[in-house]
Amino acid sequence: MASDPRIALQIGPLAVHWYGILITLGIMLATYLASLEARRRDEDPNVVWDGVVLVIFLGLVGARLYHVFSSPNDGSGSGWAYYSQNPIEIIAIWRGGLGIFGGLIGGLIGIVYIIWRRRLVLLRWLDNVAPGVLIAQAIGRWGNFANQELYGGPTGSSWWGITIAPEYRVRTGKIDFTDLTAYPPETRFHPTFFYESAWNFIGFILLLWAGRRFQQHLRDGDIFAGYLFWYGLGRGWIELLFRPDAWTLGALPTAVWVSIGFISAAAILILVNHVALPRLTPARP
Repeated sequence: MASDPRIALQIGPLAVHWYGILITLGIMLATYLASLEARRRDEDPNVVWDGVVLVIFLGLVGARLYHVFSSPNDGSGSGWAYYSQNPIEIIAIWRGGLGIFGGLIGGLIGIVYIIWRRRLVLLRWLDNVAPGVLIAQAIGRWGNFANQELYGGPTGSSWWGITIAPEYRVRTGKIDFTDLTAYPPETRFHPTFFYESAWNFIGFILLLWAGRRFQQHLRDGDIFAGYLFWYGLGRGWIELLFRPDAWTLGALPTAVWVSIGFISAAAILILVNHVALPRLTPARP
């Protein structure tokens, strides 16, 4: 086993990172769950398996671009400030650097294209995919734990939180967690990866439950709207309360602005489904 905690296995020059393993596991599970949901709703599960490579590819491209054009406030000097000076590094995805919001947008583009080509109902298929995406995100967040990244500020507790090695600590103009006098090695930081992972896992359970318990009352797109609302709400409060190094736009972290967009889209979709359409279309059988 390699001494670097981020590496699960070292085979000669090849390093297999925990982050990559967890993301791969999450993607595989999400794909399998989407096929099960499709079958349960009398849809062809082969649509999922036939399109998964394109969706994964576009998701990775989107996640990478989100990271490349970001402006992290963690003192790492990464993001656009770095890649604009080192453009060849943009393709060095094996060195890390993925943004979940970009991955979601890229994956969504892939899904829209596949569903459009097959002349299927887009919102119905987004409902099939949504629960699996949440559990994939719940699993993938543990990669941040392995990398000792994306944690919050000190908890002020002697028992709650995670310790972060000095070489992985955040140092910006406002905070300097590398100062071992102010923040000694035993300082515990908020495990924001765990907060989001737990939140996403609960959302996964709720979406599966709602899809079965209220099946007769749901319309195409309701489960997807539930995903947008749940993830947007969770990511928003975690970024707002626990991330002193968050990339900001104006007065708020960028992720909070995107989360507000997710919540707004969910509200619009629910209003259209249950206020504007009831007199035009019947509820889904």
